[in-house]
Amino acid sequence: MNSSASLSAPPRRTRRIALVSLAVLGALGVAYILRRPLLMSAPRCLAGHWHGCLDTENGVLFMMLAGVPLAALAACALAGLRHAAGRTAAWRRSVAEVGMVYGTAPMLWLTMMPGPAAGFVAGRLSLVPLRDLVTMGPLGIGGNLLIFAALGFFAPIRFAALASVPRILVLGAGCSILVETAQYVLRLDRVSSVDDVLVNAAGAALAALASRRWWADRP
Repeated sequence: MNSSASLSAPPRRTRRIALVSLAVLGALGVAYILRRPLLMSAPRCLAGHWHGCLDTENGVLFMMLAGVPLAALAACALAGLRHAAGRTAAWRRSVAEVGMVYGTAPMLWLTMMPGPAAGFVAGRLSLVPLRDLVTMGPLGIGGNLLIFAALGFFAPIRFAALASVPRILVLGAGCSILVETAQYVLRLDRVSSVDDVLVNAAGAALAALASRRWWADRP
């Protein structure tokens, strides 16, 4: 009997349950905080009226939270396929991959939503650090922290090469620069600000710190 294998199984199972539970609790926490605006957009989204649903912030967040069970099923299916193929760390990889994609794609959708004068006004730049930060407000800062939070949380769990807070900070900054550049080039009636890059990168790094227990011990 392999005693080391039997002893390592419960900690792995505990980590798996803790990771999934943390994701579910986070989604429920966001839903509770934003329950009123989300319920306002729920009728149009549930009725299939995508205009007024997926082109609004409340609608996108509602659909994101409503789809959490489907994302969980996708992670379970992916882990089952990997486990059947005999691959190691099936649950860790599957949950991390689904979490990265599902947690980041809706945030990117929100950042790329065009403003009312999209296509008619030139792109606007704000390259002075910390100038826009004071005008963002708590909601704006919180939203920018969440843009790449899922990427920062799950990327070091999935990829050993990214298991470092400085690397996640650079990754978050690079992804944010791409988004801000796209907003400027596509003339989406948004301000491409260096402060957005700073806060987005900080959000990714903070999320990496939150998941550190799941990747810090990796070789």
